[in-house]
Amino acid sequence: MHSFPHHYKVIAAGEDDGSISISASGLPDIRTAPPAEFDGPGDQWSPETLLTAAVADCFVLSFRAIAAASKFEWAAIDCETQGTLDRIDRVTRFTELVNTVCLKLPEGSSETRARSLLEKAENACLISNSLSAETRLVVQIEFITL
Repeated sequence: MHSFPHHYKVIAAGEDDGSISISASGLPDIRTAPPAEFDGPGDQWSPETLLTAAVADCFVLSFRAIAAASKFEWAAIDCETQGTLDRIDRVTRFTELVNTVCLKLPEGSSETRARSLLEKAENACLISNSLSAETRLVVQIEFITL
């Protein structure tokens, strides 16, 4: 890992037709629009879905790093994140982010240890740590034969 601080630069360019393109050096462009809840088309990524996706992605990446450092074997992980946007005291903001995680483990793995590592991943996620919204973790563990 590189030393801190890290810096990230993204450019959002809007056209008069309402389209927006997000770009960053070395990455494919992403087209965005307002979500349907804000009278957008609802068929493109929006700031709201991008933020929610960043939380889910960060959770999975955090778990992967923590599991590797702990030498914990796992088979697959899915993280479904639901963000709640609300208007509180005339300010619109995300108030809650719920990560519903399904972790698939080889038969004989420790469920207690898996839950502990998932909780560590929730606490280590730099994206959710940077937000004021409350976070909640819901865990499902499945054992599979490899």
